[in-house]
Amino acid sequence: MSTQTIPTSSPLPDYLASATPNPPANRAPWYTNTAPTFAGVFLWFVFWNSISGSGLSVGGLLSSLVGVVIGALICHFLFYLAPGLLGMKTGLPLYVVGTSTFGAIGGLIMPGFLMGALQFGWLGVNAYGSADALRQGFGGDQNMFYALAVVWAVLAAFVGLKGIQYVAKVATFLPVIPLAVLIIGLALYGGSAFDYKPGVVVEGANGSLTSIFTIIAFIVGFFGTAGAAGVDFGTNSRDARDVKMGGIVGVIIAIVVTAGISLIVVAGARASGAIPETENLMTAALKVKLSDSFYKVVMIGLTLASFPGACFSSFIAANSFKTVMPKINPIVSVGVGTLVSIILAVTGIAGNLAGVFGIIGASFGPICGAMTADYLLNGNRWSGPRAGFNPAGWIAWAVGFFVGVMPALHEVVPAIPSIPAAPVAAYVVGFVLYGLLYQLGLKTAVLDMPQRIDV
Repeated sequence: MSTQTIPTSSPLPDYLASATPNPPANRAPWYTNTAPTFAGVFLWFVFWNSISGSGLSVGGLLSSLVGVVIGALICHFLFYLAPGLLGMKTGLPLYVVGTSTFGAIGGLIMPGFLMGALQFGWLGVNAYGSADALRQGFGGDQNMFYALAVVWAVLAAFVGLKGIQYVAKVATFLPVIPLAVLIIGLALYGGSAFDYKPGVVVEGANGSLTSIFTIIAFIVGFFGTAGAAGVDFGTNSRDARDVKMGGIVGVIIAIVVTAGISLIVVAGARASGAIPETENLMTAALKVKLSDSFYKVVMIGLTLASFPGACFSSFIAANSFKTVMPKINPIVSVGVGTLVSIILAVTGIAGNLAGVFGIIGASFGPICGAMTADYLLNGNRWSGPRAGFNPAGWIAWAVGFFVGVMPALHEVVPAIPSIPAAPVAAYVVGFVLYGLLYQLGLKTAVLDMPQRIDV
């Protein structure tokens, strides 16, 4: 397929023609926006509370910590950095910047609609984890869990549609709660952590590698959508240094601190006999040492701290749907998405974090990979929107997504191999394949966008 030739005077779709770059004068330092926002994502207890079960029992604490560090570096350098720089240089949001990779029409679906749709998966995970934590905090039964999950999802969706500005003001202070909980856990169990021995004996280096790859897959899968959303964070960055520092502090350091402490706490609790080898949750270790009343306060506090995240998911979904489906009332589209979130929560599907993160990583790994390749191939800049559906982007994504879901397919069809660290493999496939197809000419022509800027 040869490059399609389209006159630069060809009209842009309405959503691109009306896109307005965020001017440099409206931007702020990294420590006021990108870093604290990303750090708040990783302080969410649903992320760090269960990460220990992803590899600690097989490879031990040291291997798991190595996996955390490598996963943090991958998130920053592969998934976040190029999207962040694209946002900084253009001042334009993800659904606009993504059109250089997937086309002016294709960009409405990918990453536009996909980003919005997956937010309801996040809302389901948030509702599940928050309802379960509140149930423990109030000492309720399963019926309470169901009711809380429904109320939590509906309330978050409503606030995301109507009152997100008020939540944003409170969200600045709420991350102090999970940070304090992590410090308490470290003080209680940190001393015995390195006495822990893995409960599953695996010969040679296989145990360590399994542990490292499993931790990486968990972290990168969790970060997938946030990495692509680095474009939106980048629109508020003044220069490349803001983008890089925001990622170093808000992504690398935040991951190492939150996931690392949780692993240390669970390892220490297992080594001291406070919890059995089969227990993966850091909050379960805290329950052993804390008084019943204080533990309930902790669980309620962690839940309250996660509410802004649920609201922001709804807010992002609503904005995405308003862009890609402007004729549909957002109350209807968000309402349908919220119903899906509730179903995921009450059925427990959202509680399978490894599976959820695997799908997210498979979806956004090749998106981030293809966008990074496109950025590099165009001289570290944004080419501008491409016409229609850009074949290089769509083919790269489809193949990368298949690679990313191979572990899930392996469970159904054992003949399909299970790829280690599948979200990373999906990124690599998306990156390499986009580069090859781009060089072969499987790309549509660039459309003129007069209002674009280049910082």
